[in-house]
Amino acid sequence: MIPQFKYSPGPVLVPQPGCDWASKMVLNPAIIQDPDSSRLHMLFRATGPWPEARKEGSYDPYPIFLGYAYSDDRGENWSADFSRPALAPALKQAKEEIYITDIRGERVRNYANGCIEDPRIFPVEDELYVSVACRMFPPGPYWMLDQDPPIETRYDYIPSWVHEQDTPFHQAARTNNTVTVLFKLDLAKLTAGQYEDAFTYVCPLTDGSRSDNRDVFLFPQRMQIDGRPQYVTLHRPMTPSAFPGGDAVSTPSIYIAAAERLEDLATDQAVHQLLASSILDWEENRIGASWPPIAIKDEEWLISYHGKKDAEFGYTQSFMIARNVPGSFPEIIHRCPDRLMYAQQEWELPTDYPTPCLFTTGGIVVGDELIMAYGAADQKVGISWVNFESLIAYVKRFDAQGGSLAHV
Repeated sequence: MIPQFKYSPGPVLVPQPGCDWASKMVLNPAIIQDPDSSRLHMLFRATGPWPEARKEGSYDPYPIFLGYAYSDDRGENWSADFSRPALAPALKQAKEEIYITDIRGERVRNYANGCIEDPRIFPVEDELYVSVACRMFPPGPYWMLDQDPPIETRYDYIPSWVHEQDTPFHQAARTNNTVTVLFKLDLAKLTAGQYEDAFTYVCPLTDGSRSDNRDVFLFPQRMQIDGRPQYVTLHRPMTPSAFPGGDAVSTPSIYIAAAERLEDLATDQAVHQLLASSILDWEENRIGASWPPIAIKDEEWLISYHGKKDAEFGYTQSFMIARNVPGSFPEIIHRCPDRLMYAQQEWELPTDYPTPCLFTTGGIVVGDELIMAYGAADQKVGISWVNFESLIAYVKRFDAQGGSLAHV
């Protein structure tokens, strides 16, 4: 039987008129349970126009911020702090100003200067982290790219100095590709409102000169790969041909990567392997993992993933199960062929943003439930609940290609 998903009957968070950093969109939330209570914590993506930085002849820039919210009733209701962002981009333009101090105390390039998008919260060996898709510079109203005719605003606020050199940093700045950045998260300081001390810049996890890359997060523990303990991450490059096996796929796909150090994941020291590509009709345009893997018994992992068919069909969600392979990367052993989650309620359907979108970016197990947080219509936040064991049992009815297993 298909597992029964429960959805919030209306959005739990919405844009806030008059809030300069959250007036247009509030979406794509990450969630985690407090280790000392039943409270759930959320980081959400938000944006609004920034007219004071508008250039003549251009649309207003739309920098992207992270906000904080919490729930004491398993996600039914949320209290959000719209007084200020929890994490804000620096929004510098001069090349000598685009730096930040990292976790080692070193002055490094700040890839989170223009936008901080789509957080995912996860532990790695008892330390808590958040990964975010970042742009060097804010775009204009980016959702206009999906209008007819499309309007591209991604390059509107790129300064002229990015053309002076051809280093990987300058290449990433020129394209304004998303670079996923890792921050260490101090949950106690976040929940106490000490936002300026809650996030510590660790390193980029992807290379923007190689590909625009997002939907990036780590497994909760290092794995023995090629005889060495390595950090393992999932990622979704827009240009799969830039990675091993990418010539065999024609659309953005889910990759898995490993490196001995976190700071090596964005370098040539990392080893990459294709994990899954589009094989179903509703995945025709792309697939990507949605939130960090959840451990199942017997060395298995639940992987939530999204697929997009086209601008009219939009983004929908389903699930895979991966199994550890001794000495190598995990591999997919079950893949649900059904669109298990998609925009259906009136408040989830498109308004300003034309593409239907139900996009989960957070999933945690609380008791016997899997609680998921999602962005709807690229403008609001919703919550979904499903029995965890029934979901696992259903996904295990299918093989790695989505075919039915007769004996199940």
